[in-house]
Amino acid sequence: MNKRDMVIQSIVYLRGPNIWTYYSALEAVVDIGDLEDCPSDVVPGLYERLVAWLPSLIEHRCSPGVRGGFLQRLRTGTWPCHILEHVTLALQDLAGVPGHGFGRARETETRGVYKVVVSGWQEEVTRAALYAGRDLVMAAIEDRPYDLEAALDHLKDLTQDLCLGPSTASMVLAAEDREIPAVRLNNGNLIQFGYGKQQRRIWTAETDQTSAIAETISRDKDLTKSILESCGVPIPQGRAVDHAQDAWDAAQDLGLPVVVKPVDGNHGRGVFINLDTQQEIEAAYAVAVDEGSGVLVERFIRGNEHRLLIVNGKLAAAAKGQAALVTGDGTHTIDELIALQINSDPRRGRGEEQPLNPVRIDSAARLELKRQGFDAESIAPLGCEVLIQRNGNVAFDCTDEVHPEVAAIAATAAKAVGLDVAGIDLVTEDISRPLSETGGAIVEVNAGPGLLMHLKPAEGLPRNVGKAIVDYMFPPGDEKTFPLIGASGSSGTTLVTRLMFHLLTQNGMQTGLSNSEGVKVNDRALTTSVSSTWSNTQRLLLNCQIEAAVVETDGMQILTEGLDYIKCLVGIVTDITFDEAFKGPSVAYHAFETATDLIKIYRTQIDVVCTSGTGVLNADDVNVAAIAEFCKGSLMLFSQDPASTLIQAHLAEGKRAVLLDAGEIILAQGTQRTPLCTTSELPVLGLNGTGIQDNTVAVLASVAAAWALNLPLDRIHSGLRSY
Repeated sequence: MNKRDMVIQSIVYLRGPNIWTYYSALEAVVDIGDLEDCPSDVVPGLYERLVAWLPSLIEHRCSPGVRGGFLQRLRTGTWPCHILEHVTLALQDLAGVPGHGFGRARETETRGVYKVVVSGWQEEVTRAALYAGRDLVMAAIEDRPYDLEAALDHLKDLTQDLCLGPSTASMVLAAEDREIPAVRLNNGNLIQFGYGKQQRRIWTAETDQTSAIAETISRDKDLTKSILESCGVPIPQGRAVDHAQDAWDAAQDLGLPVVVKPVDGNHGRGVFINLDTQQEIEAAYAVAVDEGSGVLVERFIRGNEHRLLIVNGKLAAAAKGQAALVTGDGTHTIDELIALQINSDPRRGRGEEQPLNPVRIDSAARLELKRQGFDAESIAPLGCEVLIQRNGNVAFDCTDEVHPEVAAIAATAAKAVGLDVAGIDLVTEDISRPLSETGGAIVEVNAGPGLLMHLKPAEGLPRNVGKAIVDYMFPPGDEKTFPLIGASGSSGTTLVTRLMFHLLTQNGMQTGLSNSEGVKVNDRALTTSVSSTWSNTQRLLLNCQIEAAVVETDGMQILTEGLDYIKCLVGIVTDITFDEAFKGPSVAYHAFETATDLIKIYRTQIDVVCTSGTGVLNADDVNVAAIAEFCKGSLMLFSQDPASTLIQAHLAEGKRAVLLDAGEIILAQGTQRTPLCTTSELPVLGLNGTGIQDNTVAVLASVAAAWALNLPLDRIHSGLRSY
C-alpha cells in the first residue's frame, strides 16, 4: 500500500449496546501506515483546509470538554484516525443523520493501526460517511481538491432513503431519554416502543391508538366540517360543488371572496384563496377537481394560516405561515427573483431537515400574479413588492402566543374527529385573541401531522414535540418496565436462562426464551436455531403476547454484534474466564490476554440495566465483582462465601444478596436472613447437593434474579424443586 495512506481494513457493525456505547456503532480497523509520523500540527495548512470544508467542527468538544475542543487538539497535534472519527461524525450530521454523535479512535498494539468507532443509526449511511471522511482527510493532508458538495449530496440521498425521518427520530430520542426501547419495524418510520405485551407503536405521528375511522374522517373535508360545526367549532361556511357554474353559484350565496379547494386533497395542492370573480373561481375549480374526489367552495377567512399540534387533548406546539414576496429590481423576471430572493434561503429545500419548501409558480401563484398584472416572465419595477403566496410554509413558531380559548377549540376539533394526535389548521388575524373576536375559523383537521415545523422552525423556539407524543403513550410516573432478564458470562448462562424461564412460566407469565438452544414461547419452540442471534431475540421482543423474556448473550456476540436489546430489568453476569476464542481473527487488535481484559465486554450486560432494575453479580469472581460500579439500578450479589469481605460490606449497606451457607440457600438483606431451601432438595444440583460448580452458580444467580423480580418465595422454592 501507499505508505502515506489510510486503509480501512475491516468494519464491524454493532447493532446493539456494545463495549463502546449504548447505541448502534460502526467499528473500523484503519491502517494509516507512515501517517503515524504525521500528526496534524506538522502538516502545513491541514487545520485551515479542514475548517474551511467543515466549519461545524467548531461544535465538537472532544477531550478538552469545551466548544472548539477538537479544533484545539487539531492545532496542537492529533493523529489522522482521530481526525477521521470527527470528520465522519460531522459528515453524518451535515447529511441529517439523526442520533448521537459518539466517536472514539484508539491505538492498537500494531503501529499505525487504529480502531475507529462512530455512532451509526443506519449501517449503510455510516459506512458511506466513513469512506467519505477518509477521502476528505486524505485530501486535506495532501492539499488537493475535494468535492464536498457531491459527497454530501450522496450522503443526504442515502439518509433520506434509509434513515428515520426527523419527526420519528425526535420520538425515538425522547424514548431513549426515558429508557424506553425503540425498535424499527420496517425501512420506513414504523417504530415499536417497549417490548412484548407492553409495546406501543407509532408510524411518523400516528400512534397505535389513532383510529382508522378518525383518519378517514379527517381526509373528507366536508364531513370534517359538518362534525366540527355540530360541536360548535367555528368553521368557514361552504359546500361541495359539482361543476364550475355550481362553484360560482355557491360563491355568490356565501359572499365573496371565497376559497376553492379539493374535498380530500393534501399539502395545499389545488387550494385557491381570496377569489372574487367568476373567471377566477371557474379556473380554480378546473384545477381543484383534478386534485381530489370533489371540490369545496368556502367563505374566505382573513388572516394567517396556523398549525396547532394537539396531543392527547393538549396543545403541544403551534406555528404560523408568512406570505412569500419578492421585490422588483427592474432587471430580473419574477421567476428569477423567486430563485434569488426566496429559494436561495438555506432553510428551503426538499430535504426533511429543511423547514421551508421551495416556492414555485403553480396555478395558485399564477392567479396571484395575474391579479397584480404580472406573470412569471414579467420584470417588476424597482422596489415593487410582488405577492407570490399569501400563506407560505407554516413554519414560524408561535406556541407562546396562542390564546387559551384558541387552544381549547383546537383540542375540541381533534376530539370531535377522534384523533389522539392531530394537526389543526386554522386561519386568524391574531392567534393571541379568541376566534370569536377575530372571526377566525378552523379550516382543516389532519391525521399524522408533520412535526418538522415544530422541531426545526424557520424562526422561533424549537419544541420537543417528540417528547410530548412519547409522554402521552407512556405517561411519566406510570412506567412499567418490561421484565427482560439478560444473562451473560463465560459459563452457566444457558442453565440460568432455562431456570429463569421455568420460574417465570411456573409463575403464570407468558414468557419468551432465547438462548443457545433456540427460541421458545412457553412450551412452543419458534426456531431450530442453535444460536441466540439478533433475529431470534427480536422475534421474542416483537411478540405482543409475551409478558416477560429471558435472553442469553455470550461474550463473543457482545463483542462482534452488540446486545440484542436496549435495556433490561435484570442483568446477570455469572463469571468471567479467559477463552482462546478471544484471540481469534474475529477479535483482531483487541489484544485480550487475561480474564481481566474481558471485563469491558461483560460489563455491557450491566450497563443496560435500567435505573429501576437490578444487576445480579457473582461476588466470588473478582472480575465480575469489578463490574458492580457500572450498574445504574440496584445491585444484588450472590456468593458461596457468606463471610467474604465484599458480601459483608454489601449487606452492611442494607443491600440484598443470595448466599449458599452450609448447604442452605439464604436470602439476605442487611441483617435479615431468610432461608429459601436446602441444596439437597434441588434435582438440578444432583443428589445430596453434590452438583457441579457451574450448576451452583446458575441456581444462585437464578434465585437472585427471581427475588429481584419480586416473585413469591414459595413459588421460587417450588419452581426450583420442579425443575
